[in-house]
Amino acid sequence: MATGKEFSIAEKLKSLFQLQQIDSKIDVILRMRGELPMEVTDLEDEIIGLETRISHLEYDMSAYKNTIVTNENGIKESEALIAKYEKNLNTVRNNREYDSLTKEVEMQNLEIQLCRKKINDAISASKEKDLLLKDSKDRLKERQIALEIKKKELEMIYKETEKEEQDLLKKSQQAQSNIEERLLSAYQRIRRTYNNGLAVASIQRDSCGGCFASVPAQRKLEISQRKKIIVCEHCGRILVDGEIDQA
Repeated sequence: MATGKEFSIAEKLKSLFQLQQIDSKIDVILRMRGELPMEVTDLEDEIIGLETRISHLEYDMSAYKNTIVTNENGIKESEALIAKYEKNLNTVRNNREYDSLTKEVEMQNLEIQLCRKKINDAISASKEKDLLLKDSKDRLKERQIALEIKKKELEMIYKETEKEEQDLLKKSQQAQSNIEERLLSAYQRIRRTYNNGLAVASIQRDSCGGCFASVPAQRKLEISQRKKIIVCEHCGRILVDGEIDQA
């Protein structure tokens, strides 16, 4: 990221400190948004899942209705055939015809029983699916309302911070261009180590501004001379003197 120009240690430290100041402001903006972006994404994913589930449940409900109608028609057809066979029983001419018709009547009665079982099974399953469908639709409505609220909150925060964030990101890129790649990588690695993203800490009341560990007088003097990169022995943050921003 560095340009062809050679920078002194003092200039590098100042650039690092300025970059840290800029990045810390960006961190504040991101913390303002908090978990909202992730919550919005999670709600969107959940809504898609619920819509898919509802679609499958509605398909199942439709299939159960078709099963009920089909078997109700099957019962009617069997009843019509039974009526026909029973009528024919009055005109049979021999035992063989009588047995054949009686067997057909029994077959249709079994068919009716089977159809009724399928209808009862479909009704029972339909009731269970209906409860699941109602619950899923209620949950979908709740999640849609929650998503709308979260989106409005996030949109409001974006409107309030978007311009500032874009300006800070540009400044961050500019500041990075003055820092050699190796030093910038170390800075970014340290930032990732800590939740507050503080990689460059100034000396405050003879202590590290990051971990508040005491800094010996001799080390404090070396830091103030800005002749080499010095890190905190306790937390590993890059240390600068409190006057660095005025240099």
